[in-house]
Amino acid sequence: MIEKIVTYNINGIRAAIRKRIDLWIERLNPDILCLQEIKANTDQFNIELFNSLGYQCYIHSAQKPGYSGVAIISKVIPNHIEYGCGIKEIDFEGRIIRADYDNFSVMSVYFPSGSSGENRQNFKMIFLDKFQKYINELTRRIPHLIISGDYNICHRAIDIHNPQRNKNTSGFLIEERDWVSQFIESGFIDTFRYINKDPHHYSWWSYRSNARMKNLGWRIDYHMISNLLEDKIINAYLLPNVRHSDHCPVVLEIEN
Repeated sequence: MIEKIVTYNINGIRAAIRKRIDLWIERLNPDILCLQEIKANTDQFNIELFNSLGYQCYIHSAQKPGYSGVAIISKVIPNHIEYGCGIKEIDFEGRIIRADYDNFSVMSVYFPSGSSGENRQNFKMIFLDKFQKYINELTRRIPHLIISGDYNICHRAIDIHNPQRNKNTSGFLIEERDWVSQFIESGFIDTFRYINKDPHHYSWWSYRSNARMKNLGWRIDYHMISNLLEDKIINAYLLPNVRHSDHCPVVLEIEN
């Protein structure tokens, strides 16, 4: 059986619902949908709408209203849901949720952005360090892991429209890119690049300068899966024409 897993930074669930994301979900028919930047608490999420489509909703909101937050929407009821990662400053911002199934576990993760200034860039680097340690420990217990979400980092020059101009920009700093390299080396596969080696494939575009129409984008949204699941990969692709957000959905199809 093929499982279709989608990750999508929706930049606000309430705005996405107004843009009828439910109709798109019904057409695409994913098995698991990982959402980031939901900007809503449970009462604001419209769970009933997703229930009517045959999905269960699991939500980890930020303590700050209208900020951050992640969710997993699933056809199958997971064996377990882990809200957060047990690191106070990360869980306060609602950045990690995990669903455990029979043959694998799926995480929806929203990595911090550092673009607003030095304080948030410092927080981002602290997050990367703590997240790596957390995953190193977690994979001892849960080796078949899929980490889906908005990483807020372009890995290589092929993943960004103007690498030279952006080399000193948060999201493409060498220390961030090095982190992605060592994260992959620690036992993960960038599933999109596993399938597709071509340039000009992006998952986020600035709202400025008509960037999306010109395809001046960044590929910052990933399905990273543990090496142990390599032989389960069927396909991985982007859906750049789906426009509920400044991001687009990323799809992973795996054998279950």
